[in-house]
Amino acid sequence: VQLVESGGELVQAGDSLRLACAASEGTFSDYVIGWFRRAPGKEREFVGAITQSGGRTSYADSVQGRFAISRDNAKNTVYLQMSNLKPEDTAVYTCAASLGFGDLRLITYHYWGQGTQVTVSS
Repeated sequence: VQLVESGGELVQAGDSLRLACAASEGTFSDYVIGWFRRAPGKEREFVGAITQSGGRTSYADSVQGRFAISRDNAKNTVYLQMSNLKPEDTAVYTCAASLGFGDLRLITYHYWGQGTQVTVSS
């Protein structure tokens, strides 16, 4: 499966933004889709993930209650809705696909997109 992210841009603190992760090739509904981010000078961190059917999601504590992940398997797309953005959310956001099961934070993600830049100004 190939993944392409879109929707990143420069926003102000408190704004909302929706990222999209579009997939091609493979059977999209077979994959858990995760979102990760890497801020300048920091390691990549897990943001959240959604199971194949969309029935279960998992989020990092830092975004719980502000971010929401959804998916539309008919459109082969997963969305990351981000609200009340903070300057510390500034990062390159990348989606990834996994055939794994279990804890969505710990499964291996096999396929990765190139990322989209989100910048939050104070």
